[in-house]
Amino acid sequence: MVKIWIEWDDQEGDGTLKREIGMLTVLILFLIGFLFFEKSADGEEKAQILSTDNQIKVILQLFYLDGEVQEEITIEDPANLEQLWWEYRDWTLVDIDTQQVVFKKTIDDISPMLKANGYFGLTEDGTLSVFNGKPRGTNVIHTLFQIDIERMESKTLKQLKEGIPVRDKEQFIKMINAFKPYSQTKAE
Repeated sequence: MVKIWIEWDDQEGDGTLKREIGMLTVLILFLIGFLFFEKSADGEEKAQILSTDNQIKVILQLFYLDGEVQEEITIEDPANLEQLWWEYRDWTLVDIDTQQVVFKKTIDDISPMLKANGYFGLTEDGTLSVFNGKPRGTNVIHTLFQIDIERMESKTLKQLKEGIPVRDKEQFIKMINAFKPYSQTKAE
């Protein structure tokens, strides 16, 4: 038996109501996802539910500010759906079927890879990009926008060509905002 508890009073405005309704929606979708129709030999449709000895693949997708997407795959036992929903209560359901469930979470930070080895730089065509390591043609993680290098100071241009390390979210945002005035518009 699955028990569902919904708190209808969200006077504090902390999002509890939204989370509870979201969990209820996810639970209902998950249960529907386990339900499928099968035609018997006489052509009669009957509902069948996957047996609890089956396992389900859970795909967790993390989306970072710098454009990096990381994916983790785990195998879960669908016999304990309550525990599954509780475990992933802070995630957003993306897709569900009888074989797998896909959840996503947007992370308000840059990726661990960028923190460890990320650099701002320019591609050969003058596009501001994020690189895995010092800027080279093949190690682009994420492209941002085209830069008008004619308007840029030579010192700043040299720094970008050599690569400017980025280690945290604040610096990442600061750098993008610093180079926005040099972006080329489509009309140019």
